[in-house]
Amino acid sequence: MKNSNWHFRPLRVAAGLLALLAYGGSMAEPNEIRIGLIYSKTGPLEVYSKQTEVGFTMGLDYATHGTMAVAGKKLVVIAKDDQGKPDQGKSLLAAAYGDDKVDIAVAGGGSPVALAMLPVAEEYKKILLVEPAVADSITGEKWNKYIFRTARNSSQDAISNALALDKPGVTIATLAQDSAFGRDGVKAFREAIKKAKLVHEEYLPPATTDFTAGGQHLIDKLKDLPGRKIIFIIWAGGNPLKIADMDLKRHGIEIATGGNILPALVAYKQFPGMEGSTYYYYGIPKNPVNEALVARHYSQFKTPPDFFTAGGFSAAMALVTALNNSKGDTSANTLIKTMEGMSFDTPKGKMTFRKEDHQALQSMYHFKIKVDPAMAWGVPELVREIKADEMAIPIRNTR
Repeated sequence: MKNSNWHFRPLRVAAGLLALLAYGGSMAEPNEIRIGLIYSKTGPLEVYSKQTEVGFTMGLDYATHGTMAVAGKKLVVIAKDDQGKPDQGKSLLAAAYGDDKVDIAVAGGGSPVALAMLPVAEEYKKILLVEPAVADSITGEKWNKYIFRTARNSSQDAISNALALDKPGVTIATLAQDSAFGRDGVKAFREAIKKAKLVHEEYLPPATTDFTAGGQHLIDKLKDLPGRKIIFIIWAGGNPLKIADMDLKRHGIEIATGGNILPALVAYKQFPGMEGSTYYYYGIPKNPVNEALVARHYSQFKTPPDFFTAGGFSAAMALVTALNNSKGDTSANTLIKTMEGMSFDTPKGKMTFRKEDHQALQSMYHFKIKVDPAMAWGVPELVREIKADEMAIPIRNTR
């Protein structure tokens, strides 16, 4: 996959990365591989999904050395906007498989939409690659053999954060969204904690903007307890870190959370020394793929790549690796055999699809927030890389 000249070529998508995406359907041509990208171009997770789209397009360009072809077949991406609505995502995926004749699809939105799409892949007997949705149930009880996921799952988030926070004498309460994402994350975190004590779980509606009531519940549960006290937050969108305004320090309470997109890391700047685990921060991984992604993103946008940009890039790398290995054969049975146990390069280094549930096993990064006056956000400074084999990620599927 390495192409030393890749990031020095003139940008072929100067008008924006959408130049490589076709919106709507057209008749399939011979010698084409058609890829459906069903993502939340609009809706509550719009910011995340647009990063996925950018990363996916850049990744296809990189992985194919700028040819947008594999095994002599042209890659055609047909993108559709699920608007963050599960029913919409489900119907659009059916249309992509049935009407647009896509060979492979990517679920590029949140967990509720991805979960609604899983049975459609099974019905049409075609591969669905999930990126960036993290709910454990996607590769757990709702899984079927056509589903692969490059995104980390809630267990990987939770176990890596537990490894960063799980120490004797620590008392933890959790704050999470009342959703598959939030509840799966807390469940996995609870199961991973071995040394610390988990005393309370607080769930709030996903669209919550006023955290006062929830914050007070958490304070009441922790304030009179001895030792180190932490509120661990699992949240997507919004700013639950506002609970820090409730003078947590007066009660000796700290905040901890996982990594996030750069705009969200701005709020981390008020928490120097805060620890957690992250899926990606552009300055952490040291490998040729990440160097290429960072260089290309700076060249195109004058900014570094973000959390979900790396995820989209990884999804593209996985698909192109699989298609190269299958010599362009897109039949589901061939791709399943090809992808089970397959390792592939990503901006995070190597990932491997676990045979039992098709979850990509990958490193996570224990960080501590550093305040750099030159940076607009709190910088996740690497404490250590948590390797995939350090995390006992449960196999949760029942099939």
